Amino acid sequence: MSRLHIENHLVSRIGWLRAAVLGANDGIVSTASLIVGVASAAAPTSQVLVAGIAGLVAGAMSMAAGEYVSVSSQSDTENADLAREREELRTQPEFEREELAQIYVKRGLETGLARQVADQLMAKDALAAHAHDELGISEMTTARPIQAALTSAATFSVGAAMPLLMVLVSPASMLVLAVSVASLLFLALLGGIGAKAGGANILRATLRVTFWGAFAMALTAGIGALVGTAV
Repeated sequence: MSRLHIENHLVSRIGWLRAAVLGANDGIVSTASLIVGVASAAAPTSQVLVAGIAGLVAGAMSMAAGEYVSVSSQSDTENADLAREREELRTQPEFEREELAQIYVKRGLETGLARQVADQLMAKDALAAHAHDELGISEMTTARPIQAALTSAATFSVGAAMPLLMVLVSPASMLVLAVSVASLLFLALLGGIGAKAGGANILRATLRVTFWGAFAMALTAGIGALVGTAV
């Protein structure tokens, strides 16, 4: 007897991986940019640290609330579609059976076989069959608002803590440079980890997050320097 071939598909990680990478990336970029901008305005280290901590707390709460509202909206839409599909299965079962069969015909099955497949799947769990093949809703991709909110808040906090740590250990004269360089290294590491976990191209992901992080910090540093000079 042959052994079962067990596959570990990376798509199952989409929900938490997206929230984790987005949260950590936002934490590093926004907090590092805030620190660099304030420090470039010639603010003392204590004020830079307070601004960074405030940015961490506000950012984590904002990420959690934003993810929860966004993913909840997706969940509400999915539930509404499922409720509509459940009602159609109750009132128009034959139409729904044929609709499912035609989906399989478009995928390459012969009409007779497609109807047999539709009959067997609907006999087991009609709603699950229509949710998966008609609506594109599955266990792996279904919306999970609380998971997304907690993941985003936690990873934002971890990401934001990295540039804050550099404020504590760097001399005031080297603060902007130290935070900028360290944050770019953190971003590169994050890009590599995210790409590895998602099975994507590591070099491309690393360059992408590093470039946009450098752009954001350069822009805020320039604005901070202008404001500091003007004031």
